[in-house]
Amino acid sequence: MRVENDILIPELARLLNEEKEVRFTPSGVSMRPFIEGDKDSVVLAPLGRLPKRGDILLARVTGYAGRRTYVLHRLIRIEGELYILQGDGNLMGEEQCRLEDIIGRVVRIETPSGRRKPLTRGCIWHALFPVRKWLLKIYRHTWLKMYK
Repeated sequence: MRVENDILIPELARLLNEEKEVRFTPSGVSMRPFIEGDKDSVVLAPLGRLPKRGDILLARVTGYAGRRTYVLHRLIRIEGELYILQGDGNLMGEEQCRLEDIIGRVVRIETPSGRRKPLTRGCIWHALFPVRKWLLKIYRHTWLKMYK
C-alpha cells in the first residue's frame, strides 16, 4: 500500500518523537545499490545523537528550485549548520537541510525476505564517485536481473 509523503512523514515523525523505531519501505532508486526502492524496508530510529558523515537520514530538504521535499539520503558532509545529503545512486545533485529538518536515522535495512543488509557508512562508495556511473550500470544490468 502506497501512502503519500505528506501523510506518511508526519506520522513517522510523531512516532520517532515518542522514541519509537519505525519501519517503512521507501520508493525510488536514489539509494541504490544499498537500498532497493519498493523492495527493501528500512528501520528508522530517533536521531539520538548528532548526525555523522555516512549516516542515512530521513530529512526535509530544500531541493531543486527551492522546493521543500523529503528524502532518505546519506549525509556526505557538514558545512557549518548545513547538512549536505546525496543519494548513493545519484550521480549529481545534493540536498541540504538543518538539524531541525532531520526526522530520523536509518539503523537497519532489510530485504523482503527479512535478511538484514549491512549498514555501511558509504565511505568507499563515496570515494568511488568518479566511476559510480559504470558501477550502477553494471548493478542494474546484472544484479537486478538475477533477482527479478
